[in-house]
Amino acid sequence: MTVTETTSNPYRDLPSVDRVLADPRVAALVLERGHAPVAGLAREVLDSYRASIAASEASAAPGVIEAVLARAEALRPSLRSVVNATGVIIHTNLGRAPLARAAIEAIIQVSAGYSNLEFDLEAGERGTRFGHLDRTLCHISGADAGIAVNNNASALLLALAALCRDREVIISRGQLVEIGGGFRIPDVLRQSGATLVEVGTTNRTYVRDYAEAITDRTAAILRVHSSNFRVVGFTEQPTLAGLASLARERGLLLLDDLGSGALLDTRAYGLAAEPLVQDSVRAGADVVLFSGDKLLGGPQAGIAVGSAEAIGAMRRHPLARAVRIDKASIAALAATLDHYAKGDAEREVPVWRMIALPAPVIEARARRWAEACGARASVEACESTVGGGSLPGESLPSFGCAIDAPEGADAFAAALRAASPPIVARIHEGRVWLDPRTVAPEADAHVQDTLTSLLSEAGRGR
Repeated sequence: MTVTETTSNPYRDLPSVDRVLADPRVAALVLERGHAPVAGLAREVLDSYRASIAASEASAAPGVIEAVLARAEALRPSLRSVVNATGVIIHTNLGRAPLARAAIEAIIQVSAGYSNLEFDLEAGERGTRFGHLDRTLCHISGADAGIAVNNNASALLLALAALCRDREVIISRGQLVEIGGGFRIPDVLRQSGATLVEVGTTNRTYVRDYAEAITDRTAAILRVHSSNFRVVGFTEQPTLAGLASLARERGLLLLDDLGSGALLDTRAYGLAAEPLVQDSVRAGADVVLFSGDKLLGGPQAGIAVGSAEAIGAMRRHPLARAVRIDKASIAALAATLDHYAKGDAEREVPVWRMIALPAPVIEARARRWAEACGARASVEACESTVGGGSLPGESLPSFGCAIDAPEGADAFAAALRAASPPIVARIHEGRVWLDPRTVAPEADAHVQDTLTSLLSEAGRGR
């Protein structure tokens, strides 16, 4: 090396922690998240740069501030509220059913302080969390008793473990469904300790198939409603009443897993019939199982109603502790069920309010969005779906605002998802569609402003 050559020390190019914190963007982050956490992030980033320099992977320190900001963004809570403009009412990936206002307020009320979750206020002694839902569940369903756990798969697992362990459960081959996330009914059955006995064929099963499979080891007949698919054509399945008659005659339990589970008649809204919880109870099922966050429109929960003896066995089983429901979900579920008890669920429970929303109201909202967007938007007839593994193949007539995005549908949909709060739309035939049916009216202004802003930016960029 000659005397005229100079060397640059990349370590000296690194800013100090204080210099990083003095940057206006980082200073704003300090105000939001606190000095110590942000200073810690700055040290982590600088340490990573020093390690890269030592490994000869970097010779300077570009982007330190950006790296700190990116790392801070990555540490923010990732679960966020979004605007669902897909037209899928019970969108599994978007959190299923939005809660009623009363349910939200109930969560806040019991979560802000202490509650009588497991305390009997009259007796002044330990109580049980099951009692907060029991009377309302019985009143609505007509059952003798009820229990709620953390989801419907748990409810089925608990029922089988408590009532059928080390014994046989008979089920039709046509009902061996996969319930989502790769979980299958046979796998759930095996975890309970019960033995699965398959009868019939995929498309046709008769009462006699069940009768011929009964042995002295049989504990129950299980019916599983195919809520997330439909078999059409040359098919046959016994009625629940027929299975109930066989179960009574042979001294067996009858378990009816409805999956989604409805408390209101879907036929009144132009949809196919979804089995009603009340009908299953009247037909003679000993245990009826259904979800809380699908057609019920409440929080995630698995609900079982039925005979006092069967539900009592489920409550006493050790697994009930492992799958029990928390206080916030109990509060939300109780408030949601109260709307059914009062008869105002269609008006107050968002899922049913969206199902019942008249097409002309939806069209008017879509038109306001389209008119604000100008020539690149139009109002088009479309179809909404219930979703959530409910009513497969069924749809509701609707209207959408269809956007012909200048930079392409994928890029425009991504820009909508980058809004705050994010807007999730769908792409159809090269255009971005937004269905107002699943958008809360109070979010209309945000949707309209975001659409016009993005289209304006795209226009300036051309």
